[in-house]
Amino acid sequence: MAAPLDDLALDQLFRTARSYNGYTDKPVSHDQMDAIWELMKFGPTSANMLPARLIWVKSPAAKEKLAGAASAANKAKIMSAPVTVIVGMDMEFYEQLPELFPPADARSWFVGNDALIELSAIRNSSLQGAYLILAARALGLDTGPMSGFDNAAVDAEFFAGTSIKSNFITTVGYGEPSSVFGRLPRPAFDRFNSIR
Repeated sequence: MAAPLDDLALDQLFRTARSYNGYTDKPVSHDQMDAIWELMKFGPTSANMLPARLIWVKSPAAKEKLAGAASAANKAKIMSAPVTVIVGMDMEFYEQLPELFPPADARSWFVGNDALIELSAIRNSSLQGAYLILAARALGLDTGPMSGFDNAAVDAEFFAGTSIKSNFITTVGYGEPSSVFGRLPRPAFDRFNSIR
């Protein structure tokens, strides 16, 4: 049985962690991006489907393309961050299931069932995106997840000719403290929870 994390770790992952709107000019290395993946890939997904497909937008040209598809408020965030990750979802994730989930013929659960494919892809790629955020925080990096962008434009620019669609994006880097808003409300348990 695992021991609870100490308060310092819990603060870093949750309580004092923030979503950043601006970053210092300190770069994020390939080794750091790889380290994030090496942690996040262990987060659970249904039938180990791992539908997320990530594009790490780092070059100035790629940043310009992504920023061009973002809302006005998000353009500057993308341009200031060392890297922005497009969390995509492979709508043909089930083709990988014979390898990723050998205990059962899981591929057959999805073939021809578009509603189940879409629901499973969005749910599980969103989970993986959350694992990415927590992995980055665990490794001493900051993030700024956002959904203010034109998904169709991003898909045309970055996923054309594939079975992948964009879900959301998140900046990754070393956050500039002055770029965060004041802490927004986080209600107590009884407000949004019930026990039955």
